Amino acid sequence: MDQPAETYTHGHHESVVSQHARRTAADAAAFLLPHLRAGMRLLDFGCGPGSITAGLAEAVAPGEVVAIDVVEEVLEQARAHATARSMTNVRFESGSIYKPAYGEGSFDVVYGHQVLQHLSRPVDALRQARWLLRPGGVLGVREADYGAMTWAPADQRLTRFFQVYAEVARRNGGNANAGRELRGWLVEAGFDDVTITTSTWTFADPDATQRWGDSWAQRVTESALAGHAIEYGIATREELQEIAVGWREWARWPTAFFAVVHVEGLGRRPH
Repeated sequence: MDQPAETYTHGHHESVVSQHARRTAADAAAFLLPHLRAGMRLLDFGCGPGSITAGLAEAVAPGEVVAIDVVEEVLEQARAHATARSMTNVRFESGSIYKPAYGEGSFDVVYGHQVLQHLSRPVDALRQARWLLRPGGVLGVREADYGAMTWAPADQRLTRFFQVYAEVARRNGGNANAGRELRGWLVEAGFDDVTITTSTWTFADPDATQRWGDSWAQRVTESALAGHAIEYGIATREELQEIAVGWREWARWPTAFFAVVHVEGLGRRPH
């Protein structure tokens, strides 16, 4: 299939990549880890800076993990992370799930974290993932649902942020509410034994809320998200600056609370 020109809504500003680098397999792939065994071969698509990949590689060692991303800069960071941990069973390659450089049935497991929400053809991507699996192989994908996120205290600037984000994602061809669509996508893509679970990230202490709020304040003014919002006429630079102030003020509120909702999907390639 032809590869569409996808647009990653967040971009790869330092405020984005540094937040992603905090993720671990113990958290982001907890729903998949019980299905992993030593010696399995696993593909991690859209691997980013590789912090989740490292935990997956440990779980299947001495089996091989191949991790792909379309951005060489983050692949370099991922390679450095693996080298620092003396990992020898993982390799990072430039590649897209739409046009994988591997044969049918090449993997026991395929994993993707927060990728499908940015794709214009998520079901096609899942069909490619299914093709890459051996019969009976397992897929694990996890997607946030921005429309299900909640916070306190209420702040209209944060409410406006999520309106802006959802519209930018839509204009980029993605779906900010991908989590709720995941079951339907997996079924449409032909997976068997589909299981759906949910989990949350909770920010409810001063360090956590400040880190979370400041990250989004920087993203909404400096990352690709800001550029897209202005280019598409969804928000002005001045409005984005005001939203950033809202994030920072919310983050320092004594009782600030934020919950991120994730939807996790497991499926198997039919025998």
